[in-house]
Amino acid sequence: MTVIGTRAGKVTPGTAGLILAVVSAATFGTSGTFATALIGSGWSPGAAVLARVAVAALILAVPALLRLRGQWVMLRRGAGRVTAYGLLAVAAPQLCYFEAVARIPVGVAVLLEYLGVVLVVGWLWLRHGQRPRRLTITGGAVAIAGLAMVLNLAGSAGINLAGVMWALLGAVGLATFFLLSAGGAEEPLPPLVMTWAGMCVGAAALAAVAGAGALPMNAGTGDVRVLGHQVSWIVPVLGLSLVAAVISYVTGIGAARRLGARLASFVSMSEVLFAIAFAWLLLGQLPTPAQFAGGALILAGVTMVRFDELRPASRRPARATAHQPGLAQSQATGR
Repeated sequence: MTVIGTRAGKVTPGTAGLILAVVSAATFGTSGTFATALIGSGWSPGAAVLARVAVAALILAVPALLRLRGQWVMLRRGAGRVTAYGLLAVAAPQLCYFEAVARIPVGVAVLLEYLGVVLVVGWLWLRHGQRPRRLTITGGAVAIAGLAMVLNLAGSAGINLAGVMWALLGAVGLATFFLLSAGGAEEPLPPLVMTWAGMCVGAAALAAVAGAGALPMNAGTGDVRVLGHQVSWIVPVLGLSLVAAVISYVTGIGAARRLGARLASFVSMSEVLFAIAFAWLLLGQLPTPAQFAGGALILAGVTMVRFDELRPASRRPARATAHQPGLAQSQATGR
């Protein structure tokens, strides 16, 4: 059992885990802001994703190889999961999210993407017969109501349907990411190695698709506008790869190991708030009051769903634990 607090003035594992989980959520939340800055300067979403994944893979290569310790058979055994993870949990959701922030505000995009948590519940119900309880159903309904407010469906303002669709596809990718990251004790690859290997696969896939001409790759070396100032394009690229990828993954690993799966994933939902705050401070994107209210409903609904999963496992069918999404393991493997 994790103890949260301090003893004799010392930081306990629980307190350290909470700090790491918040740092992970905060650094993940910067990705939309850095991507929007690049896209606003002429970069295509595909180029921004490829830069993030490829540079992060390079940074993680040495620590991952040290962790692997020459045990290449582990990679061979996990080749199927690594390939699926790289394609469906790394490249696809990031590309969808960056395509979304190119068309709609970062805060709206991240709120829509986090509906993936609700999609996980639906998948486990349909695929594994894990019928959601009343609190989960209520949370899903509240989140959908919040979605309608965020999109201003009753208003006269136009909606960028393409941006909304990309964000919802990102939610599907996020749900896939959660499910593929739920290997837990059954997954032989250490989280750091899984993250690095998945990024390598994702970068290779994006490069192959771009080479075939199916994914625009526009990038430039001109200055980028961030926080009202012109900065080098290297700044947001390093922000995406080092801050929003490497630091997020490493701190997420530490959080998951100290807090356990459920609690760390619960704290990770603060990423939504951080993403909105960074978009406001760095890009001047501030949601309308109605969108703030809708966002609060989405967060409340998702919180209900996650709180329901925090309830004792003994009240669930035994077979449910085999397919538990283990969302904090997604923090350990990186998003």
